Amino acid sequence: MGERKTLNKYYSLDFDPNKKPRLQKPKNQQTKIRFMLPVRVRCNTCGNYMSEGTKFNCREEEVINETYLGNKIHRFYIKCTRCLAEVTIKTDPKNNGYIVESGATCPYNGLEYLCRTYGYDSDEDM
Repeated sequence: MGERKTLNKYYSLDFDPNKKPRLQKPKNQQTKIRFMLPVRVRCNTCGNYMSEGTKFNCREEEVINETYLGNKIHRFYIKCTRCLAEVTIKTDPKNNGYIVESGATCPYNGLEYLCRTYGYDSDEDM
């Protein structure tokens, strides 16, 4: 019974770990993560509202050739809770928020509200 509990493994004398092939991952590989929706969105396909804080299993990837002051930009792919249409969300480090790219619309954007209220231009710093 004790042989099942051993943590040691036998390696033969002619084993060379450098000859073992390594897995090469592509730069834009997508990973599956648990994601909490950062903004309220409305699906373009069925009109379903998904509120802020809804948890999703999503795919995440780094956007290639796109950075902001050295910060990487990430893209998230989620599915609508009613019709399973794909919604794409991208980080926006310039405005300290998120951009809904495709599949849905964001009915409220705090930055746009501030710009209208206080007369700021959306391109200049506040």
